[in-house]
Amino acid sequence: MFKDDIRKEFENHVIPYWKSLIDKENGGFYGKMKFDLTIEKEADKGCILNSRILWFFSNAYKVLKDEDSLKYAEHAYHFLKDSFLDKENGGLYWSVTYDGKPKETLKHTYNMAFAIYGLSSYYEISGDEEAVALAKQLFSVIEEKCRDNDGYLEAFSVDFGQAPNDKLSENGVMADRTMNTLLHVMEAYTELYRVSPFEKVREKLVEILAIFRTKMFNPDKERLEVFFDKNYASLIDLHSYGHDIEAAWLIDRTLEVLGIPTFTEEMAPVTKILTEKIYNVAFDGHSVPAECEDGNVLETRIWWVQCESVVGFVNGYEKTGDKKYLDAAEKIWEYTKENLIDKREGSEWYSEVSPSGVPDSSKNIADEWTCPYHSGRMCYEVLTRLSAF
Repeated sequence: MFKDDIRKEFENHVIPYWKSLIDKENGGFYGKMKFDLTIEKEADKGCILNSRILWFFSNAYKVLKDEDSLKYAEHAYHFLKDSFLDKENGGLYWSVTYDGKPKETLKHTYNMAFAIYGLSSYYEISGDEEAVALAKQLFSVIEEKCRDNDGYLEAFSVDFGQAPNDKLSENGVMADRTMNTLLHVMEAYTELYRVSPFEKVREKLVEILAIFRTKMFNPDKERLEVFFDKNYASLIDLHSYGHDIEAAWLIDRTLEVLGIPTFTEEMAPVTKILTEKIYNVAFDGHSVPAECEDGNVLETRIWWVQCESVVGFVNGYEKTGDKKYLDAAEKIWEYTKENLIDKREGSEWYSEVSPSGVPDSSKNIADEWTCPYHSGRMCYEVLTRLSAF
């Protein structure tokens, strides 16, 4: 029932919705659908949204062999390289206008990581050597221009001068480093290494895992810290439930792809602790709230937090055999199906709902952050982990 429900949602709702946002006139996909289901056809187009759509349709084709999905992935790929790529300075623009002209020329490590992620998946299903060459080019840009000796930095000007990290700094802090960026650099490099093994990428993944273990994991609080200064001092007392459960399964995925027993021995206990902690302190029997800051829980239920919790608990079940995790994943899916999936024709999912399930009408249905990455990836992961069910 669980996987059948998710396959039905994937095939009959999520994929058709994102296909409906294709912009055949100006390229790419429309940049915004408001809560009232109005498509803003002249809204700016975010690179993160486009990269995630590229990844999404690449994997929809991989799982379902839907030829249309391959065409939509190709459409996103061409818009990425034709409109977002800065051919003078390197890297990718944060956003472009609806017709593909540079708009916000900020360069961000997180943004380029998602392009590597999408390009790598597209290369796997298309065999397009230009796509993987561009992914490796962006890998070089990150390694040469977006880090220091201690790890990855965040935001830069168009020519890679230092810039404030206002895109990924939240909760009243301005962070020099974030767990979120490192997590998705790791995810992107893992996908690149999986589809095109490259020794330099492997070396960086080993380094990233060490940063997670020694700099970001707080063994006393059994969580990952979120926002840091350049010396990895944590800037805020924040437990990000969604990021911790997401990190648990993504780190396990990286360990699996690398296949280095010594690192698996060191890191596997960390991912087990993160999963158990979220189960014990955040899962309320049906869903997972957003986060806890200074001991105060933000009770909002966010779509991506539910998606990552489903995958994270399925992963926990696979790793431990403890059925409580599988039961938790199924209950969160039932909550999601009832409260976060928008039943209105022409919509997809609500971004956020109150604890009682009332949707936040100030949030868009689609925009530069609200995308098919989390919902699509949850469907993809559950359907490819069939042995767990």
